[in-house]
Amino acid sequence: MLQNLLFVIIGAVLVIVGADKLTDGAVGVARRFQIPEMVIGLTIVGFGTSLPEFMVSLLSGVQGASGMSIGNIVGSNLFNALVIIGVSAALYPIAVTHTAATRDIPLTLVSSVVLTALSLDILLSGGSSDVLSRGDGIVLLCFFAIFMAYTYSMAKSGTLEETVGGAPMSGLRMTLYIILGLVALVGGGELFVEGSCGIARSLGVSEAVIGLTLAAGGTSLPELAASVVAARKGRSAMAIGNIVGSILFNTFWVLGVCALIRPLPASGVLWTDYAMLVFGSFLFMIFARSRHRLGRWEGVVMVLSYVAYLAWLILF
Repeated sequence: MLQNLLFVIIGAVLVIVGADKLTDGAVGVARRFQIPEMVIGLTIVGFGTSLPEFMVSLLSGVQGASGMSIGNIVGSNLFNALVIIGVSAALYPIAVTHTAATRDIPLTLVSSVVLTALSLDILLSGGSSDVLSRGDGIVLLCFFAIFMAYTYSMAKSGTLEETVGGAPMSGLRMTLYIILGLVALVGGGELFVEGSCGIARSLGVSEAVIGLTLAAGGTSLPELAASVVAARKGRSAMAIGNIVGSILFNTFWVLGVCALIRPLPASGVLWTDYAMLVFGSFLFMIFARSRHRLGRWEGVVMVLSYVAYLAWLILF
């Protein structure tokens, strides 16, 4: 127990330090190449901070622990959409551009609906069991390819309003910040997950609940730290891009690859969990489109929504 607690503490510290350096490095890339902040958030920051979810879900799926594999992604996406954006907005209100509100954030709702439709075979199509098949994995990867093509077109057009001004950072410093930031984020996230899951298992908590809560929250620590730091530094587009990119990467790439390697039974994740995922994505989109700003009260409502879901999950 003491070793697991130590892992949790060290992991949290590494995640916080890594987020700060990754944000600085990502801003350096945006300045040097005049790439919109949203694109940097969707790609370098979003994908980089999703590496812990990828590793946890991939290893869980390969080892046959599909409940944790899918539960980790569903829980992580919920944590991203409600807690991370909510905490960031509650601490540092986030400005939302018209492009982000109307084109980027709605993609998170699309990903939630697609995952729900593919996973709930018994409820929606009368199947004998809920499972993400290899065919479902191919569908998810096709959506990922469409998302990447969309992101590339945004970067190439250069029509977005969030390009970053300021003095460019040296190439060496920029590269070191990104690499060291990602290493610290991923390493810290893995330590946190290992420690928290070890504590939960010793207390007899089920695999699915661990995936939906501790593993999801732990693997989402990089996104939380990166978004809060980006919001504190006034990089609103990067904070939002990080979350949108992470959710899409988790759903389309991580689960797509895992299902393609080995079909993932989804019996441990209930329809209510998917319903909450869709609701969380919808709430994120609605709040972002109202006044094109995520204020403190919206952030508090989002966090409280997650707390209510967590209480229901534990009690019932």
